[in-house]
Amino acid sequence: MEKSRKGFVPVMLMPFQNDGQVDYQALTKLTELYLAAGASGLFANCLSSEMFELTPAEMLKTIRHVVDLVAGAVPVVATGTFGGPIGQQADFVKQVHDAGTEAVIAITGLLATATQPDAYFNDQMFQLLELTPGIPLGFYECPVPYKRVLAPEQLKAFVETGRVIYHKDTCLDLGQVRQKIAATTSYKFGLYDAYMGHAVDSLKAGAAGLSCIQGNFYPELIVWLCQHYDDASRADEVRAVAQFFVHNMDVMHHVYPIVAKYSLKQRGIDISTFTRRKVGNFSSETRKNIEKLDLDYAQLHKSLAYTG
Repeated sequence: MEKSRKGFVPVMLMPFQNDGQVDYQALTKLTELYLAAGASGLFANCLSSEMFELTPAEMLKTIRHVVDLVAGAVPVVATGTFGGPIGQQADFVKQVHDAGTEAVIAITGLLATATQPDAYFNDQMFQLLELTPGIPLGFYECPVPYKRVLAPEQLKAFVETGRVIYHKDTCLDLGQVRQKIAATTSYKFGLYDAYMGHAVDSLKAGAAGLSCIQGNFYPELIVWLCQHYDDASRADEVRAVAQFFVHNMDVMHHVYPIVAKYSLKQRGIDISTFTRRKVGNFSSETRKNIEKLDLDYAQLHKSLAYTG
């Protein structure tokens, strides 16, 4: 993003009350937590926010709430395309931009179906650019409704327009990530990697930062990794942090985002574990796994002699 430094852009959780209504007080606390941890930007209205379970009015209200709280301290991006005719998508993009976002994010899997070729996707995206003049855009390789991964040269063609400034990458392939970075390196553009399996190597290759669900458990630890990934004097610690995330990847993904909300609750954040999205059963075994994860994190945190 144009105003962001290299670092962590959280895919924001959406807090709900136990009756299913959006909990704006908890959303305030959560936003403050991300900022206090050192986030360099915020990704509102994403899959972690349960965006497909929100109404358009709720999306816009929650985005405005976050933008108002941030008050320009860091840029905010938010998803703005949800299928349908391209003109309809463009109209909502304009509303999301008017809510105060730095860039409006397009879901790659909603600009073309899984069976439609890249040429069709490209045509749809160029139409969207034409119908939203002056609005900075970005891409989100969201796994829902299906994951459509952009090729490096395809991404470059859009970045060259000067309008696409952000990309949340979920390809899980370090080789592709490197190619995408190389193809877009001379432009005002940032690639944010979602995959912690190769996070350090992605940052070393030139990624603008990380945008991963693990940051909804321990945002300050992702920020620490973004700050120290290339610090030779702390190489052992960097490896330990990266391995912590790799080792616990399955625990953090199981019945997510319930587990992330529970972890935050254990850390003193007043947030319900209620989710509108059906993600499975939060069993006693899952609860114990998260409690052990939090203990392991506390030991790691202490070993880093963490200074903020």
